[in-house]
Amino acid sequence: MNLQEFQNSVYPLKNKLFRFAKRMLDQTEEAEDVVQEAFIRLWNRREKLDEYRSVEALAMITTKNLCLDKIKSKRYPVENMDNHSRFLENMPDETKPDHSDLIYGINQAIKMLPEQQQIIVHLRDIEGYEFEEIAEIVEMNENAIRVALSRARKRIREMLINSKRYEYQRN
Repeated sequence: MNLQEFQNSVYPLKNKLFRFAKRMLDQTEEAEDVVQEAFIRLWNRREKLDEYRSVEALAMITTKNLCLDKIKSKRYPVENMDNHSRFLENMPDETKPDHSDLIYGINQAIKMLPEQQQIIVHLRDIEGYEFEEIAEIVEMNENAIRVALSRARKRIREMLINSKRYEYQRN
């Protein structure tokens, strides 16, 4: 595969890979670094990319694995979530994000899910991947993905309902 073919087949995935990495790492700079590293790894494999059934799936798997490596090396999610919660608690009320905003609430709920469920929700509900594609990316069978997605959606729904109840009780 030459440079032009690589740019035509792999480079258009940049935004999708970035959104996925950003969801996992919750930091723009880290996500950009991961996408850059993923492109480097894919470029180094360019001669063998035709052997893969889906270059997009390979790119997503590469990105996922790089994100997991970063998370494991830094114990990232626990520290990040604790810092985020403390940050919000210490903010003056007039500068806090609007918690009634549905998008904000959903994003916060997704961040509280187990890592695997976060990945599955992102791939299915945000990126629109089919179950077969998700199975290839996360290396699970389709039924396990359906169960995990169902549980994740149920948990998100519960968190949103509970946050609304808490809001009504405060008022």
